[in-house]
Amino acid sequence: MTVDAPQSAVKWGVISTIKAPLVAILNFAAWHFELGAHRIYIYLDDDVPETLAALKSHPKIKVMHTDAVYWDKRKGRPDKHQVRQSLNARHANNRRVEVDWLTHIDVDEFLLPSGDVAAPLAALSEQALCARVRPIEALAPGDAVEPGETVFKAFHLNQKQRQAASLACFPNWGPYLSGGFLSHVAGKLFFRTGQKGLQIKIHNVILNGVQNPGQVELDEIELGHFHADSWQHFIQSYRFRLSQGSYRSELKPQVRTDGAMNLHDLFRAIESDGGEDALKAFFHEVCVADIDLCLRLKANGLLRRHEMDLQTLRHKHFPGINAL
Repeated sequence: MTVDAPQSAVKWGVISTIKAPLVAILNFAAWHFELGAHRIYIYLDDDVPETLAALKSHPKIKVMHTDAVYWDKRKGRPDKHQVRQSLNARHANNRRVEVDWLTHIDVDEFLLPSGDVAAPLAALSEQALCARVRPIEALAPGDAVEPGETVFKAFHLNQKQRQAASLACFPNWGPYLSGGFLSHVAGKLFFRTGQKGLQIKIHNVILNGVQNPGQVELDEIELGHFHADSWQHFIQSYRFRLSQGSYRSELKPQVRTDGAMNLHDLFRAIESDGGEDALKAFFHEVCVADIDLCLRLKANGLLRRHEMDLQTLRHKHFPGINAL
């Protein structure tokens, strides 16, 4: 591939390990097909034969049921889902991949480009073996949301700007959160296919002992993350995230200040102080798109608004499949 390769010559795809209802999977796939994804590689992390059959019916989806037979060939099923994700991503990359670029993202993450996805990938130099897309977090609907839109909060890459904005936008909890985010700010990577021996982690890749070789920031694309887009979503995921997921105890604090708490300890302290009501109060300050928060985010250049008619796109790309 050359630097000035025409946009049409660049094919890209998505890898995802998924344990979710069929409707969520179809929404995820339809959105990325609409953006121009050439292939979507889905690894089902659960025994769901109806979902498997539905996905197999689409010619651009390569779906794998990660059953006992699959894991027996790989020295057993890892207990941690993060390890399973990495192994599945490596398996996809080592197959006969039919794209030039792949990104490994989750079913609650949606690429949000300012224009075309392929164009900025085509513009990268051959030395750029991977390109990072940064997340924006979906806010729960509040009184600042117009019909048909989803509102997101973004963050500044510069650490001083990020924490200043966090304090300005989230008066009570900004000191404990990196940019006001509950989930990762590292983002995810696009990586060139055909690199033998590439190790694919959740947020990074490693080739011949080098982490993220030739990495560039892909500013033209953001990653919309529906991490806590409703109170019900947040509280239903809370216990799992606290014990095994993104709030688990061994993770480092998000904020780079002396004495900073990680999210596990922060949430434990909030819950210990006031139970579920205190958690709900925290959620409403940090995760709900009310007018005051959106005005503060806008003043700091961190407000994003997108129209995402996932139901229409799902019917367009998967006609005849009743996912409800």
